[in-house]
Amino acid sequence: MEKEKFDLPGAHSRKEPVNDGMLSRESWKIFQIMAEFVEGYERLARIRPSVSFFGSARIKPGHPYYELTEELGYELSRAGFSVVTGGGGGLMEAANKGAFRGKSPSVGLNIQLPHEQKANAYQDITLSFRHFFARKVMFVKYASAYVIMPGGFGTLDEFFEILTLVQTQKSRRIPIILLGTEFWKDLLAWFRNQLLAHGMIDEEDLNLVHLVDKPVDVVERIFTHYGDRGFLPSPEEDAIMLEL
Repeated sequence: MEKEKFDLPGAHSRKEPVNDGMLSRESWKIFQIMAEFVEGYERLARIRPSVSFFGSARIKPGHPYYELTEELGYELSRAGFSVVTGGGGGLMEAANKGAFRGKSPSVGLNIQLPHEQKANAYQDITLSFRHFFARKVMFVKYASAYVIMPGGFGTLDEFFEILTLVQTQKSRRIPIILLGTEFWKDLLAWFRNQLLAHGMIDEEDLNLVHLVDKPVDVVERIFTHYGDRGFLPSPEEDAIMLEL
C-alpha cells in the first residue's frame, strides 16, 4: 500500500537542506545556557541552608496570603535559612520582603518573560534567567526544603517538579511543605482518591508532602526532618545532586 501523503504547512522535504544559519545559532545557544548554570552555581553555593519558596504572583499586599507569606519569609530568615523565590511580585515579593528584614539572604531567581517580569525590591542576591529549565535546577540544587503557598500554574509546576524528583530519587529527600489547609486539602484528597486508588502512586508517596497552617509550623517541620544531622547534603546525597 502506498504511504499516505500529507501536505503539512511548513513541513520540510527530506532532501531540503538544513538552514546553516539557524543550526549555528542553535549550537551557540549552549554557551548562553552554560553561562546561566555557571553563574547560578557560583552565586548560590554559598547561601546554604536555603528554602525555595513558591506562590502566586497575583496576590496583592494586604491580602491575608501576602501577610502570612511575609511573616513566613521573616521566620525562615530569622531561623538561619536563605529564602529563594522567583523574584517577582505577589507572594514572591512577600517572601523576599520578610526575608529582607531577617538575618539571612533574600534571593530572587528572576525569569525574562515576553511580558517582562519586574524584579521586586527586596533581594540581597538577584539572578536573571532566560531559560526556565536552568532556573528550575537552581531552585532544587541547594534547597534544604520547598515551601509552597497558594498559587497558579507556575506554583503547581514547581510543586509537581520537586515531587517527581524526590519520588524518583533524582533529588535528595527534602521537606515539601504546603501552607494553607483550606487551599490544598482538595488536591491532596485527589491524590489519595484517584492517584493512589488507581495504583498510580504508592502510599509512601503521600508522605512526601506536609500540610501546615502557620509559619512556625513550617520552621518546625524543617528542623524535625533534619534532626541532629545538619542541613547540608551527606556524601551520598551530594552524589545524587551532582546528577540532577
